Amino acid sequence: MRLTTVDLQKRLNPDKAKRLPFGLTIVIALLAGAMFLFALAPYGVWPIALLSPAILYALLLSEMTGKRAFLIGQAYGTGLFCVGAFWLYTSIHVYGDTPVWLALIMIAIMGLGMGLFHGFLALIFNRMVGRQPLSFAALWILQEWMKTWLFTGFPWLFVGYAFTEQYWLSSLAPVAGVFAVSFVAVLLAASIVELLRRRGGYMIVSIALLVISTSLWLINPQWTKPKGTPNLSVSLIQGNIPQDLKWLTEFQVETLNIYATLTSTEWGRDIVLWPESSIPMFQTEAWGFINEMVKIANATNTSWVTGIPYKDDAAFNSNTDKYPPFYNGVIALGAEAEGLYKKQRLVPFGEYIPFEGLLDILPDLAGSQDIMSYSRGSDQQSPLQVRGHSLGSAVCYEVAYPDTTRKNAIGTDFLLTISNDAWFGTSAGPLQHLQMVQMRALENGRWFMRATNTGVTAIIDHKGRIVERAPQFERTVLRGEVQARVGNTPFMRFGHYPVLFIITLLLLLSYLGKRATNRANLGK
Repeated sequence: MRLTTVDLQKRLNPDKAKRLPFGLTIVIALLAGAMFLFALAPYGVWPIALLSPAILYALLLSEMTGKRAFLIGQAYGTGLFCVGAFWLYTSIHVYGDTPVWLALIMIAIMGLGMGLFHGFLALIFNRMVGRQPLSFAALWILQEWMKTWLFTGFPWLFVGYAFTEQYWLSSLAPVAGVFAVSFVAVLLAASIVELLRRRGGYMIVSIALLVISTSLWLINPQWTKPKGTPNLSVSLIQGNIPQDLKWLTEFQVETLNIYATLTSTEWGRDIVLWPESSIPMFQTEAWGFINEMVKIANATNTSWVTGIPYKDDAAFNSNTDKYPPFYNGVIALGAEAEGLYKKQRLVPFGEYIPFEGLLDILPDLAGSQDIMSYSRGSDQQSPLQVRGHSLGSAVCYEVAYPDTTRKNAIGTDFLLTISNDAWFGTSAGPLQHLQMVQMRALENGRWFMRATNTGVTAIIDHKGRIVERAPQFERTVLRGEVQARVGNTPFMRFGHYPVLFIITLLLLLSYLGKRATNRANLGK
């Protein structure tokens, strides 16, 4: 009978402490992932963002097969996403008319799929690199980064978001982005485990990084500076249109009336901002209404910025296209306002069908032939021009992508994001979404205007602090001021490349170190 390396080690070390039963280990990993939810908004218990990865690290330290390590990581990732992203249940069941049992199955499948990221993290940690905090933290950042682009990306539940308002650590965000915050947090978590094992050397590195982040917080370097122009008065309109009514044809006129009425007292402000798809029809169908709003905006010297589905009839080619391309857009109209932004990052199955071309060969697959997908906007778009300022845009989901927001922020004076989070009801989803906007503001050193249908509508300053905030699920107007700022943070200049370079170097050194150790052990 052939002995595995693990079996041989067990026999050579009979006095070694027994491991937890594997079933119990899986349960602990699952619960460790699930608990991470409480580190994020609205709960904000940030120490859990240290405890959760620390438990996974501790579970992976024992000698085990690659298969066991993978299953432990898979369990952690499944718990993380099934619980942390359970807000998807509201959109799937309540507004998607999916039966409860099927909605739960879909959440489970999503959790299993996203759990693969942590599964492979654990496998690589077990088989290919040294089992120590630096390699663990590097692998953690690698999987967070991969979530921003692999299979269209789902960049949610990053460790760094738990520290958005913990400026002793999030001060790293303008330097190297949210991944730098995640790296230090995970490294600290794993180093604490090693300290409990009486291996305190790794704490030196963690403390050194914490000294740097804390020093940045105390010194408070001004990565960007005020443009020197007067602050702009802004009114953010929150229509609070129920999701089950929003897209009904018979409710379109009422929706327009609601927004027009709310705005009637705001004309004369520098900027009036409406949320995502607040005009629930193509611009070609709403020209009459739009023209009336523009007349009032011009007469009152107001810049009007609104979300709108935008159809590009001029780009339609009947020989190659099923229908004219249309976009989830933001348009600037009225006094001293011009420009159109087309959303770049679309929501899979919500705004487009992945692999739609392949599905065309399956005409009976859920009516795929009849589904119209939004088109993607170019990644080379000019910012909106509003009152002599360049205004960067992010529509809903795409503000979760650090690099997309970074590119859109370059050369702008302030930023906006519009959203319709009514899809997620009273769940934690909208509040997690707001937390991401705070991180984007901090990374780019820019003020954010955030207008949403049901909340959270807010004004956020360049430090990621909420200056003004409207209550959720109320039909209201949020008034405030925004400051134009110029200059680039280090993150805006270099993006994630410095962090990715560092983690690549750490993983390479750890891999080579493990190979050298294995060769030395074989030579004895």
